[in-house]
Amino acid sequence: MSDKKDDKEAAPAKKKGGMMKLIIIIVGGLVIVGGGVGAGVYAATSGMLGGGKHGAEAENGYKLVPKSEQKRISAAAGEGGEGHGSGGGGEAPPPGQGGDQYASNYYTMDKEFTSNLQDSVHFIQVGIAISTPYDDTVITNLKTNEIAVRSAILMTLSDTTEDQVFTNQGKQILQKRLVKSINDTLKQKEGFGGIGNVYFTNFVVQ
Repeated sequence: MSDKKDDKEAAPAKKKGGMMKLIIIIVGGLVIVGGGVGAGVYAATSGMLGGGKHGAEAENGYKLVPKSEQKRISAAAGEGGEGHGSGGGGEAPPPGQGGDQYASNYYTMDKEFTSNLQDSVHFIQVGIAISTPYDDTVITNLKTNEIAVRSAILMTLSDTTEDQVFTNQGKQILQKRLVKSINDTLKQKEGFGGIGNVYFTNFVVQ
């Protein structure tokens, strides 16, 4: 009789243990799935999956312009005419390998810059054009703060040595210094830089 009673008591215990294992397996599966979804959302919002700041919307609402939307010269419009992508008369180039991911939005500063070189009897005169991968908001910021930007450029030029203006390597270093000084000025004034590169449209040392 006692053996039969023990068997009856063991049966519910086994059922209860099996249920606990099943619950643990289900909960564990939900945790794994939830963690995977959370990781995917984090990766997308942080830019790891092509979203975040490197997607259509960039930092502080400044928009990166896709290469397909780059402004292009229209042959039909003649000099000064602009087309946008394949519309507006300008034809988009055939797809190829490499190249920049985003368009280059250019702005040429009206007046040239003239400055003495550091510890030198020579002076430098340069024309400057600026490019940004962002939309026209950055160019608007540049125009709005052009006086402050011109001052920053002149100070950078006056802090340049002869060694940096007589070699291509030195000129490339000067380009990077100018990019930094312009971006620093725009960050101070507008909270965002956005300048990608500086180009010399004229470069004279006398």
